[in-house]
Parts: sequence; structure tokens; C-alpha cells
Amino acid sequence: MQLQYEDFEKIMDIGIRLSTERDRNRLLMTILEKGMEITNCDASTLYLYENDGLRFKFMKTVSKGISRGLDGEDIDLPPVPMKEENVCSYAAIHCEIVNIPDVYASSRFDFSGPRQYDSLTGYRTQSQLVVPLANNENELLGVLQLINAMDEEGNVIAFNEEYEIIIRALGSIAAIELTNLSYVEALKTQIYSFVEALTTALEERTPYNALHTRNVQNYASLLADYIVEMQKEGRCEKIFDPAGKEQLMLAALIHDIGKMVVPLSIMNKATRLDREIEKVDDRFALLKALYEVDMLRGRITQEEYEAAIADLESELAFIHEMDVVSYVSDEACEHIKKLSEKQHVSEEGSAISYLTKREEECLSIRSGTLTVQERKEMENHVVMTSKILEKVQFYKGFSRVPKWVGAHHEYLDGSGYPNSLKGEELDLETRLLTVVDIYDALVATDRPYKKPIARQKAIEILKDMAKKGKVDLRLVEWLDEALEKEGNAN
Repeated sequence: MQLQYEDFEKIMDIGIRLSTERDRNRLLMTILEKGMEITNCDASTLYLYENDGLRFKFMKTVSKGISRGLDGEDIDLPPVPMKEENVCSYAAIHCEIVNIPDVYASSRFDFSGPRQYDSLTGYRTQSQLVVPLANNENELLGVLQLINAMDEEGNVIAFNEEYEIIIRALGSIAAIELTNLSYVEALKTQIYSFVEALTTALEERTPYNALHTRNVQNYASLLADYIVEMQKEGRCEKIFDPAGKEQLMLAALIHDIGKMVVPLSIMNKATRLDREIEKVDDRFALLKALYEVDMLRGRITQEEYEAAIADLESELAFIHEMDVVSYVSDEACEHIKKLSEKQHVSEEGSAISYLTKREEECLSIRSGTLTVQERKEMENHVVMTSKILEKVQFYKGFSRVPKWVGAHHEYLDGSGYPNSLKGEELDLETRLLTVVDIYDALVATDRPYKKPIARQKAIEILKDMAKKGKVDLRLVEWLDEALEKEGNAN
């Protein structure tokens, strides 16, 4: 039988398909199925070279309706040892195609395995074409074993030697593409390990939200999977590419990396005054002593001294309350202003204010623990994240990560930061990160400056933000449904 033009055309088409396939398992299945199609054979086995042995990856026998490994399950057969008496091992060791017209008539190799299989199943293994899969660097990746070539009438015949060149070409193309995929996977692994290292450093640096990054990644994964499920069921239009989830997970893992440069005094600020409350306590103790000296020296009366001490104790209690209260009212702000104007003036004329300007500013923070300047420094972490990621040469499969991460504090109405982006300027993945980032901040249990909010209350807050045009309402509702489905209610 002579090779026809159509045969070469077929191998070219297969080569194109293999070169565009990005899923390792599908590529391997293509090798097996196309090898069978080209040679018109009944059965085949694909082995992968691992740990100095040939592991069964796929097995298929058309006449018996057997298909193993093609659904992703492992084949529970021991690997074939790399011994020359095994035909597939011989082909692998010598990187040589082996064509056996009839295994029962051959004494070249140990065919006790196929014969035992035949006796157990009633099958008749006759012809074999065994092809090593090696890349352009002569690295062995596996072996393709084709079994029982057939003529047009379905009779088992020997494999035509003319087809060896096509199968070798198929194996070479496939091996090169497998190697390319391995390089891509290695590159992805390297990127992930780099990100994991940075994330671990960030977590060690900030004990108050050490779990935040992992939680955001988990919520992003949950929501992405739920969207994919809805798309498959036709409950929403196709708005998310499942292949992009890997990129989304990396973005979630690295979204706060800019916090590495935020001062710890801001990152770990648990209350409005935080450790500065100790200075206030010391100052008020000093003020009590000074008023006592004034009394002993006759500058003030006993009654004035007692009134001053009572006022100090009342004001100090007020300061401690304002340090941790969830919201500072207008009345409280006015009281803080008047308190900051109080002073003790010594006999020599030196004055000690009850509060410094810095303490007055901190205590007057309406909600949260950060002053306007501290909040600006905290918000700058997004800018720093973008600057850090600009220095990273991302593999093209992760090319959108910096864009998504740099915009995860933007709002749909343009009121976010740092670039006031809005609407269609924000990708779905960015909007998703924004929603899950806010959600985790609301329900987090490891923040000393705030109490965690119940799941449903957090969802209500997000829905209110959506009504105000800040976040995507669909994503909020889907997150709620996904959490409910997973049983993550608090």
C-alpha cells in the first residue's frame, strides 16, 4: 500500500490541531485516537514515562467497547518496567519504532502479558505497532502502542510499514507539544510559587488580616464556579470563560501585595489611638500629680483639686470610649474639640494640653481607625501593587492579572480609587474581585477594630452598594446564592 496525498494532508491537519491544543489530557487523547484512525486499528494503549517506568494513561479497544483513562480516571495496572524484553520498553529505550506482524509468531519479545490478557478476555492480539514519543531534545515522554490493524473488510492484518513515517511524525509533533505544555506548566508553577512567597510574607507581616488573601481567593473561586454552572444550565449568558479561572485565582492571590509597603503602624492599627492611648494614660497620670502639687502648694483649693481629678477621670473614660466606639457622633466630635483645648498651666507658665493635635484628629475619626492621611497611605497599596506587578514579566496566559488587580478598589460609578474608573472600563473579573474583597472585609473575624458581620447582613450592605451604583448587583446576588448552596451561612 502506497501513501496517498490524503494521508499527508491528514497528518498536517492533525499537526495543526495538536499545536493549538492547550489541555494536556485532550492532547494525549488526540494522539491515541488519531493514531488509531490513521492506521485503522482496533485497539491502542498510551503510556507515559514516569519514575523509570511506563505508566498506563489510556487504553481503548473498539471491538470490545473498552475505554479506560479517557474520562480522567487512573488505570489500576502496575507500570511496565524499563526492560528490553517488553516491546514497549524496548521502543522507549532505543527510541525505535517496533512493528510486530503477529505476536504469537514472534519470539523477539516477552508477549506473555498480551497472551494472558487474551485468555482472560477472549480477545486475539495479533499485530502491533509500537511508537516512542520523544521530543526534539530526545527526551522520552511516553509510548504509543497500536494493536490489530484492519483491512477494509475488518480482517486483522500487519501494520503497513508505509504508515510508520506518519505515526512517527504524529508522535514527534505530539511530543514537542507535550514538552511545550510542560514548559508552560513549569512557568505557571514558577509564577504561582513567586506569588505564594509574597503572599506568605504579607500574611506574616499583618496578623490582623492574615487570612484575607486566602478568603478572597476562595470566595472568587466559589463565585466563578457558580457562574460557569449557570452558563452550562443556560441560566445566564456566557460572561465568564472557565479557562480564565486560573488567571482569576492568581489575581485574587496577589490583589493586596502592595500592602507590603504600607507602614505597620497603619496596617495593624486596631483602634483610633492604638498604642498612642498609653501616652494619653501617662499624660493624665502626670496631670493628676500636677494638680496634687498645685493643691499642696496652695495654688488651688481641696475642692478645686477634687473637681479637677474627677474631670480628668471622666475625660479619660470618654477618651477610652471614643477610641473603640464604632461611630463618633457630631456631639462627641464637639466634645473632643473642647477637650483638646483644655490645659494645665504650671506656676512657671508652661502648659500641658490634655490632648495633642494628632490625638484629637484620631479620636475625631467618624468610623474606622484611620485618619485621612493614613487612609490615603493605605489606599496607596493599590498603586504600589500595580508598580510591583509592572516589574513582573507575566506569561501571556496571565497578562490581564495586573489590570484586574490594579482596579479592584474601583466602583462602577467612578467613585473608587485610584483612577476613578467606571462602568465598562471594569472587566467582569475586576468587578468580581471587588465584590468578594468587600464581602470578606465585612464578615472577617480576625479584625480587632471591628466585629464580624453576619453573612446576610454583609450581602444586604453589598446590595445597598449595588443600588447606589457602586458594585455589580448580579455578582452580589450570585455570591449570595453560591454561599447558600455551599452552606457557608454564618
